[in-house]
Amino acid sequence: MRINPQQLSQQLRKGLAPVYIISGDEPLLVQECCDQIRVAAKKNGFGERELLHAEHNFDWGLLLASAGNMSLFAEKKLIELRAPGGKPGDKGSKALQEFSSLASQDLILLLILPKLDKSQLNSKWIKVLEQEGVLVQIWPVSAQEMPHWISQRMNSTGLTAEKEAIKILAERVEGNLLAASQEIEKLKLLNNDGATITVEQLEQSVTSSARYSVFDLIDRALAGEPEKAIKTLQGLRAEGIEPPVVLWALTREIRSLLELGEKLNQGQPIARLVRIQKRQPLIQAALSRLTPHKLEALLLKARAVDSSIKGGSQYRSPWNGLLELTLNLSGQRSI
Repeated sequence: MRINPQQLSQQLRKGLAPVYIISGDEPLLVQECCDQIRVAAKKNGFGERELLHAEHNFDWGLLLASAGNMSLFAEKKLIELRAPGGKPGDKGSKALQEFSSLASQDLILLLILPKLDKSQLNSKWIKVLEQEGVLVQIWPVSAQEMPHWISQRMNSTGLTAEKEAIKILAERVEGNLLAASQEIEKLKLLNNDGATITVEQLEQSVTSSARYSVFDLIDRALAGEPEKAIKTLQGLRAEGIEPPVVLWALTREIRSLLELGEKLNQGQPIARLVRIQKRQPLIQAALSRLTPHKLEALLLKARAVDSSIKGGSQYRSPWNGLLELTLNLSGQRSI
């Protein structure tokens, strides 16, 4: 069964499925879907939860061993498997299909994957798991949809805002749902009287903690100014900005550089590709020192940071990974 995130709560009320697949690249929506499943599982007596990370060279036998290793103190178990690569390979495909025959009312698999392409969605292992459970496909919120998403999010927390204020917030967060959600939570704390939020209130809220901005971080890294970029990164951390917000901004810029570099090599003018004139020299400076190979390596490193944010162990702290990623984007250290 394939559903969207809005249908998940209704599906959970009908009863738990033995397999849940969460697929998408929106960290906030992925996290919220997983939280819904965890809460529902706990309410239904799933007292044990085991977390597995299917990174490179993962031993897929651990998944099957986990299924057979039930705690003496918990009759029901939730196995959470994070596979950031999205491609389990032959061994993983076989293990997942075998697991599907083991899943039951006492054993649930929560499989977390990035956005899957058409060929992956048509793979045998996905089809087998989907027959046993639920596939939640999470799609990005487009720029056109963002104001509506923000408005709905505000309404769900008891807030209302002027249309122009919502539009400004949508432009500020540039598609980052986690950043938008954090701004809405801040507005909720500041809006004690329940009045409609005005443009002036929104501007004041956004700028009150905007001494350091992820967009400043990006610009300084693109300019090849590692010291300024690291100072900005440290400022973001001190002000309580969450690692996923910073990682989102860095990853988005790396992907953008890859795409822009390819189009520039095809002869397309930068003025057409980058509308904001002041960013054009920053892009050109970054592409002059970062080859496609290096940018691809940075994306792999970003994936490792994402894994650390979700509990992986490659970096002692996600901030260590973000520091390394920022330095690399600034042109420092070998990749």
